[in-house]
Parts: sequence; structure tokens; C-alpha cells
Amino acid sequence: MAVTRSANANQLSDHARIWYSLKCAIASSSGFKSWKGELPDGEADAAPLDNLVRRYLRETLETLAY
Repeated sequence: MAVTRSANANQLSDHARIWYSLKCAIASSSGFKSWKGELPDGEADAAPLDNLVRRYLRETLETLAY
């Protein structure tokens, strides 16, 4: 049986701050900027930064795992 843990407001707040810091660091990296520049016209402008960073991380990890 799986153990379910509930997160309190402080944990969620900590996670949000950590994600924000990571997202900003990734978005300012040369790798992200290069990857973003290779996206089809308008795609990078239409998507929220959160989604772009998650996609960049997923694609990067998929490439490394391959």
C-alpha cells in the first residue's frame, strides 16, 4: 500500500520558491536560449516559460538517456 503524505503550506511555498529559482537559472542558461531559438517561429512566444522549461528539461533528459 502506498503512503500518502500531505504537504503543508510551508512545504508548497518552499517548493514554489525552489522551482522559481531553478526556472530562472535554466531560462538564463545558454543551452536553454539556444534550444529556444531552434523552436518553430512563434512557438516560444506562445508558451508560458514554465512549460518551455519543463519541455527543455524533458527533451534534454531524453537525449542524455538515449
